[in-house]
Amino acid sequence: MNRIALIGIIVEDTARSAEINSLLHEYGEFIIGRMGVPYRERKVSVISVMLDAPGDVINSLSGKLGMLEGVSVKTVYSKGEFPTEKKDE
Repeated sequence: MNRIALIGIIVEDTARSAEINSLLHEYGEFIIGRMGVPYRERKVSVISVMLDAPGDVINSLSGKLGMLEGVSVKTVYSKGEFPTEKKDE
């Protein structure tokens, strides 16, 4: 069963951008959408990533992002679970 989740990311060390983008690309099949906003006055970027994925996948991405130096992460989960849909191939 999948959950809907929102990962909020604050990037204080913009040198980590390539690592963040690589991780997001790795989990791209689960990403519904993302939005990034540079906050130039404070020299940080704020990114929100929406996911439809199993809980362990969400936890894995959130944990990997949170281990990056200069990156803060918080994750919010839906209360309910959603059936995993099989895609026609």
